[in-house]
This record gives sequence, structure tokens and C-alpha cells, in this order.
Amino acid sequence: MINKRVLTCVLVGAAALLLVASVGTVAAKGPELTAIEKLGKSIFFDGNLSINRNQSCASCHAPEWGWTGPDSDINAHGAVYEGSIPGRFGDRKPPSAAYATQSPIFYMDKKGLFVGGNFWDGRATGEVLGNPAADQALGPFRNPAEQALPDSACVVYRVCTASYPVSFEAVWGAGACRIAWPANVDSVCRKEGKTVRLSDADRAKSDMAYGNIGLSIAAYEASPEVNAFTSEYDYTFTGAANLNQEEQQGFALFQGTGKCKLCHISSGKQTLFTDFTFDNLGLPQNPENPAGVAPDFVDPGLGGFLMTAGYPEDVYLAEWGKHKVPTLRNVDLRPDKESVKDYGHNGYFKSLEGIVHFYNTRDVKPTCPGLYTEAEALTANCWPAPEVPGTVNTAELGNLGLSEAEEAAIVAFLKTLSDGYVP
Repeated sequence: MINKRVLTCVLVGAAALLLVASVGTVAAKGPELTAIEKLGKSIFFDGNLSINRNQSCASCHAPEWGWTGPDSDINAHGAVYEGSIPGRFGDRKPPSAAYATQSPIFYMDKKGLFVGGNFWDGRATGEVLGNPAADQALGPFRNPAEQALPDSACVVYRVCTASYPVSFEAVWGAGACRIAWPANVDSVCRKEGKTVRLSDADRAKSDMAYGNIGLSIAAYEASPEVNAFTSEYDYTFTGAANLNQEEQQGFALFQGTGKCKLCHISSGKQTLFTDFTFDNLGLPQNPENPAGVAPDFVDPGLGGFLMTAGYPEDVYLAEWGKHKVPTLRNVDLRPDKESVKDYGHNGYFKSLEGIVHFYNTRDVKPTCPGLYTEAEALTANCWPAPEVPGTVNTAELGNLGLSEAEEAAIVAFLKTLSDGYVP
């Protein structure tokens, strides 16, 4: 994990210089951020908001990588990121923070499909703060495998005492940070299992501030700096760009034979390329996932969240192994062509070519006789068994009948969805 630690130091020590600059043309072309968006941006890039002061939101959601994981070595293998405490890992790859604010509050539609929320399993429903992105933003701060702070009051204390260009009180009102912090608050916030001792009134004020921290981050994630709509595809609507013949063919296949639009809805200008539902695509287990592989570990996805939320067994079992349909915007955005991105909730796939080929041939090729990586499966001309077989979507992918050239055309189109394109 040496590269991750080096990256973390860069993020913490030079966020204002490196990461703001990394947004590049996206930030340059967007309007000035509002006060709450500026505050949310400062919080988003603040590495002090972790137990060891070494991890920020941007550590796993970097702008130059499409607001997802920024380490080629990690992406090329287990795909999940180490938290503030060395040796602790999550069990899924970081989803993109871009365009996530467009997801609605979690609900069931008329067809009986679950829609919305945030995180791969939808557990950030939006019911707490009225905004799924705000609910999600608060999750990593106290997750022992991520930023690992022991008490929400620790987040509030560090935000309130930070030297941001726009202060918390400037956005949320004078007195929003007027909390009687105990003398040992700093040492308490450096130890797991501790609780900051506050009066009932101060605890209520801290809880209010904590929710407003989530709303501030969500405001930044909803800003034009993050949801930029500045891809080559976007500029075709103004006439500033034109897709080449292969890219146009790829878009036609995306809309037609490839069946991509059935989940990644494309409806013209500023489309999000997702329907915010959940699906089991039959992805194999990632053999290098630090969380493990079956039978010791199987990712239940949406079904697991519904089970813990108290839904009936027949409801949650029908959703077992399903994960949120991600936006395809920025799906190929990375610093250079040599940088490795990963795809799928567990990062099994390491290339757009590989995952498109999987969607096309999943049910055609023989089953690999074990846990194969993407590269091993492509070499052996097989696909491993799905991690959760019972709920796999066999109606919309798996045997699409696409040629090699048609697969390549879809990949070419997907590469036009990266923000920061200069006409």
C-alpha cells in the first residue's frame, strides 16, 4: 500500500494546489461556486477529517479520475481502498461522487423496482437529511474502515476549528460552532471507541452541525465543478464537437442492439446515463478483494441493506446481489492512458473493453473452473461463475451477439463521456 500512502500525503499536504488544479477545464468553465459549495469543497478535500488526519473524501474520489479511486496499483488488483487506519479496507470499490447528487430519495416504483439512494447498496436513502448525497457524505467519517473518527462531534470540532476560505459559521450562521468543547476533545478524537462528552444542548447543536456538514458536501458535489456536463458528447448538442463514425456507431449500438440504454438511460442533453435502479449483472468475485471471496464473503448488495432495514425475507432475497446502476459519465476519465481504472462494484474489470465483452458474451462462453482475474479469463476464453447466481439479469445482457468491431464502437462512444473536453 505504499502508493496509497504516498498519494494520501499528497492529498492532505497539497490539496489546495494539486486537486483544485486537477479539475482543470471543468472548474475553469464553470460559474463561481456559492458560499455553501465552497465550504463543501473545503470539507471534501480536508484530510484532517479522519482519525489519523491522513484521509479526505478526495482520497477515494479524486476529480482527475472521474471522482473515484485514484491509485492505479489498487485499481489493478483488489480495487478497495485502505482507510485512515492502516490495514483496514472496505469491501467495494469507490463509486463516482460525480452526478451522484442527481439520485432521488430511495423508493419503490410502480413496477416494484427499488430506485435511488446512494452507495452501491442504496443504504444512504436520503431519508435523514432529505438528500441521498448528504446522507452518503456522512457515512465514511465514522466508518472504521474509512475515516474512522469515533464520534460525529469530532467531525464538527475539526470543521469548526479549520481555517477554510469560507467558514462553517459564515454559511450556517453565527453560533453554529458555539459549542463548549471539553479540554480533551482533541485527544478523544484520536482514539477509537471514545465519545466526546457534551451537554445535551451542545450535543443537539453538534448533531445539527453534523447534518449541515453533509449538506455542505452534497452542495459541492451538486456544483458545476463536479457535475460539469463538459464531455465531448455534451458539446455535440451545441455543435462544438462531432462524434466520429465509430463513436456514432457505438452510440447507435448503445441505444439498440447493445441494450445499454435499458439501464443507462440516454435522453438527450445533460442525460445521466443511469436509471438509478439496482441490478445483478452476474459479475464474478474479485479474487483479490481484501474482504474475501465465497464462501467466507459474498456481497449481498441491495438485498443486504434491505435485510438490515427490516424488509421481509421475500423482498430482500429477491434483491440479493444487486447493486446500483452507476452513471457512465467520466467512465474513462483518468490522468493518462496508462492509468488503470476498474469497473463493477467490486472492481473486477480493469478495462472498458473487458466489461463490454463480458456483457456481450457472459452466457456464451464456458464457465472458468475457478476464480480467474479478468486477464486470466480473457486468456482462457471463459468467464467465472457469478458471485450471486440466483438473481442474475439474463434478459438484458449476456448474449448480445455483438461483433468485435461493434464492441470496440461501444467502447469508443463511452470514451466521449469524460468531462473536461476542450472543443
